[in-house]
Amino acid sequence: MYKNKLTSLNSLSGGVVAFAAIPLIFVVYNSLSLPAEKWLIFWNSRIPELLWNTLSLATVVAIGSLFLAIPAAWFIARRDFPGRRIAIWLMVLPLAIPTYVFAHIYTALLEEEGWLGQLWLMLFGDATTIPEPYGFLGAACILSMASFSYVFLLSRSALARSSQTLEEAARLQGATPAEVIRRITLPLLRPAMAAGLAVVVLHVLSDFGAVSMLRFQTFTLSIYLQMSGRFDHQGAASLSFILVILSLTFLVLERFFRSRQRYYANSQSRVVRIKKATLKESFIIWLWVGSIALFTFILPLAWMLSWSWEAWVNNLIGSEFLGYTLNSITVAFIAGCVAVLMALPVALYHTRLRSTLSNIYIQLSSVGFVLPGPVIALGILTFVLAVVPDLFLTGGISILIMALVIRFLPLSVQSQEASLQQLTPTIEQAGRVFGAGPLENLWRVTLPVIRTGVTTAFVLVFIDALKELPATLILRPTGFDTLPVRIWIEASEEMLELAAPAALLLVLGTLPALWIMMRNEREN
Repeated sequence: MYKNKLTSLNSLSGGVVAFAAIPLIFVVYNSLSLPAEKWLIFWNSRIPELLWNTLSLATVVAIGSLFLAIPAAWFIARRDFPGRRIAIWLMVLPLAIPTYVFAHIYTALLEEEGWLGQLWLMLFGDATTIPEPYGFLGAACILSMASFSYVFLLSRSALARSSQTLEEAARLQGATPAEVIRRITLPLLRPAMAAGLAVVVLHVLSDFGAVSMLRFQTFTLSIYLQMSGRFDHQGAASLSFILVILSLTFLVLERFFRSRQRYYANSQSRVVRIKKATLKESFIIWLWVGSIALFTFILPLAWMLSWSWEAWVNNLIGSEFLGYTLNSITVAFIAGCVAVLMALPVALYHTRLRSTLSNIYIQLSSVGFVLPGPVIALGILTFVLAVVPDLFLTGGISILIMALVIRFLPLSVQSQEASLQQLTPTIEQAGRVFGAGPLENLWRVTLPVIRTGVTTAFVLVFIDALKELPATLILRPTGFDTLPVRIWIEASEEMLELAAPAALLLVLGTLPALWIMMRNEREN
């Protein structure tokens, strides 16, 4: 019976993986079908510029994220100061704001009538020009503010659990505090920093909303324009293929270098002790953390609240706004449920039978990590038109849900696999001893034990699907608007009082996911 169960799991997992690989297969197929002369035109005209723009943006955002995150992580992990728990949340809350909302808010704030624009004119006068957020520098600043929290979370966790032995040994040898940080602390932080930067770089490579609003050409924006403006699916597939190779190359290099940066701590080494911060240190910490929080969360939140109140007072939030909200929640809820159901056999198979095949299944099911929204939308659209063209006309939101499930399936697989790894096999064996069949055992034994991981998987997929913009723009049925789509449309028409409520609701909808992520945090 157990062998039959594994066979069934193998078949189900293979079906899920085949579904998840649809965008990648059709993108590769379409790009390889592109005539050689068109490839030559791309290489001689657009691709060098796009490569330079995308890679330079990813590099600067990575540096900016390190600059913001590492000092904050060290302050919070190594010093006890008033409001320390609040400081942790202030460094994490920027994750609740989508990048396109960041971009929209700062383009509004830096106008002459905006808060920052008025402040600039008051300080420097009319003779100076207000800085513009458009272009490379603006995109780099916005994406750094939106992404640094990933590096902060992993770096703080590493610092909070690291050993003090090596640092104490360095101080005994006469090293100054600055030398200890430079020669001991930072090298030991490299694995955590590399993991955080991997997430940051992949987000930059796949970002669409911010770069489009800030008018900076990268691969994702060019793919979208190639599809929506020129209706050139083969050209979009060729650009997508290069972006996929770029993402996979980065992941391979990141894993290679991180594997060479492992270190092992003595199990008897002392856990780091938090030092009580002096009054001067507390001031410096809050000056740094408060400045970051002001521009990455407090100011954007104040802007959203202000303009949402303006819209409410002027009765601009009508019944259609509730329709946009319902559309977003419906699509995200269905995508979350489907992703949880599809991820379960993959996670079960990999947990129960560690093999080369199960590892391949896990890797292929995670293809959504390296495929940006426009690329997945292109692959799904190509598949539907080639295999089931009737679905394109009658499928409604089903095509959009397919794209969202593939995009965020890795989140569901990882969450459920983590819970299944903590499930004692004897519990399931006891169920089989008492005569429970595979399905009954799954329903009455396995699922109740891993319900926390299942819930987490659903919430994470729900929140990310709620914020997804490019795939929704491309695949949504005619007249089917969601909150991200309305933010995009209202921002394009500079209707601030209509974009703000949608942005605020997205932020509020993301907070439960952050609470789940942070609830097990311990005060160190």
